[in-house]
Amino acid sequence: MIEVRPFAGIGAARHGWLDAHHHFSFANYHDPDRVHWGALRVWNDDAIAAGTGFPPHPHRDMEIITYVRSGAITHEDSLGNKGRTEAGDVQVMSAGTGITHAEYNREAGPTTLFQIWIMPDARGHAPRWGARPFPKGDRAGQFVPLASGREGDGDALWIGADARVLGATVKAGESVTYETSKDRWLYLVSAQGAIRVNGVKADARDGVAIHDEDRITVTADQDAELVLVDSAA
Repeated sequence: MIEVRPFAGIGAARHGWLDAHHHFSFANYHDPDRVHWGALRVWNDDAIAAGTGFPPHPHRDMEIITYVRSGAITHEDSLGNKGRTEAGDVQVMSAGTGITHAEYNREAGPTTLFQIWIMPDARGHAPRWGARPFPKGDRAGQFVPLASGREGDGDALWIGADARVLGATVKAGESVTYETSKDRWLYLVSAQGAIRVNGVKADARDGVAIHDEDRITVTADQDAELVLVDSAA
């Protein structure tokens, strides 16, 4: 089962400083058919104006992954962590028993990012934060784990869930395959570039909801930058 959710049809909220698009129910946007996909609870496509950002606010019991598409985001939290994550890189915050954080765009221009929330496998994990670069060249023609709760996923940032966030870059006319199983819930977005998933066409920033498939083959009609979440139910 492969369902394309066009970017033009997902939830949207414009706050002046923030242009947000919601693949799943979030804040004032509610769609009873799009509350979660497996353990994936939130996928927001955000554009944050220069010199603005999210002031300190709390979270608990959620794995929050930020994939920066352009610009950079500066993080601060109640554990004393501070860091700046640039385009193509990833940060992970495990909210666990509770954490307060702020995310600011301190760059000269807008920052765009995917904000991904995954429900943890248990409540009460210790809160933590981490970030690291993932050079796009290392993802050329293959899916590379960026954040994962699985053992053996190399340098992926840890999350407390039976889930993986993966990235790949694919040149126009080329393909990349991902082996999965029919009980997994996959959600794929091309940050840029039109693609076909097992022959089903999707444009940049469309959501592609996938279930009951043994494998997917993604063919790039244009140079594409892919982000994929693979989770349990």
